[in-house]
Amino acid sequence: MAAARRVVEIEIGPEELSRLEAIARSRIEPASRVERARILLAYRSVSSSTAVGAQIGVTHHTVQRCLRRAVQFGVIAALDDSPRPGRKPDITSEAKAWLTSLACQKAKDLGYPHELWTTRLLARHARTHAATAGHTCLSHIVQGTVCKILAAQEIKPHKVRYYLERRDEAFEAKMAEVLCVYREVAIMKRSEGAPPGVAIVSYDEKPGIQAIGNVAPDLPPQPGKHETFARDHDYRRHGTLSLLAGIDLLTGHVHARVEDRHRSREFVAFLKQLDAAYPNDTAIKLILDNHAAHLSKETKAWVAAQPEGRFAFVFTPKHGSWLNLVEGFFSKMARSMLRHIRVASKDELRRRIMAYLEGLNREPVIHTWTYRISEATA
Repeated sequence: MAAARRVVEIEIGPEELSRLEAIARSRIEPASRVERARILLAYRSVSSSTAVGAQIGVTHHTVQRCLRRAVQFGVIAALDDSPRPGRKPDITSEAKAWLTSLACQKAKDLGYPHELWTTRLLARHARTHAATAGHTCLSHIVQGTVCKILAAQEIKPHKVRYYLERRDEAFEAKMAEVLCVYREVAIMKRSEGAPPGVAIVSYDEKPGIQAIGNVAPDLPPQPGKHETFARDHDYRRHGTLSLLAGIDLLTGHVHARVEDRHRSREFVAFLKQLDAAYPNDTAIKLILDNHAAHLSKETKAWVAAQPEGRFAFVFTPKHGSWLNLVEGFFSKMARSMLRHIRVASKDELRRRIMAYLEGLNREPVIHTWTYRISEATA
């Protein structure tokens, strides 16, 4: 006589049932969890491990093992694998700490010609010196294990991330002065009535604009064949130009000159252009950086020769050029008009830059500082 079929009683509550149904439909859960959830749901309808195995596509032994785990650990816990004892790790925590300390040093400081480590070089160094350091478990370490240890410590000794060291002791004071000028601009914009007798200009230079020409002509896009312009890899250098530009923060007008260089004489020429652009009774306040041309004897002598109060300079702190609004204007220009530009000569590049700026001045955009003083100093 055949033995009676044993039915495993499993209690599945409403919350557990909804979780099982969600896991069974999931496309991002591990396949093992999805399969076990489907087994438990199928067994809830058909209390036969053989029938459930045929429906899910597994053996009845797999179904019975899942049911036993559900009875022993609970329905949801049965979806996960049981922890396995495994072999004790060969690499000790002290050895990992030693390897991490090596990664935090420069390779050149340990006698290598390399500036920074590569994981292959670090693994070779560890194999060579592990026994001497008392970590024989690292005598046969390979590159992949080094990568795993460093990843666990969130260390990437083969990479460099740049930062700016604060070298200006008066950084906060200078930054506050610049931000107060922006607040002054905001107050002027809100005020009604006659225009103020002051002009506030955000000024900087964009040097090294390359005049690069094609050796072969660009090929236009062709529908169904080439979706982009095609350009030969070779090019011809014609030299570089410097853009000296200042944005009137009250009107949005861009004052600009394109020069071959950006020395004191070019900066003074820009100041003369500003002097001619505004009425004689207008005070011109410039926000600018600490470039040598802005602080030279030639510049100071010319400014001193002007009527008192005509020009006033507000300097950004060292490594604080991001406080100057014109930097955003240069960034947009580099990402739009200057992007992929090709010219036949420096004169063509000069003409196209000035044409771009003239187009902006026909419909000027008033630039606004959006950060508050408290946010910028945080």
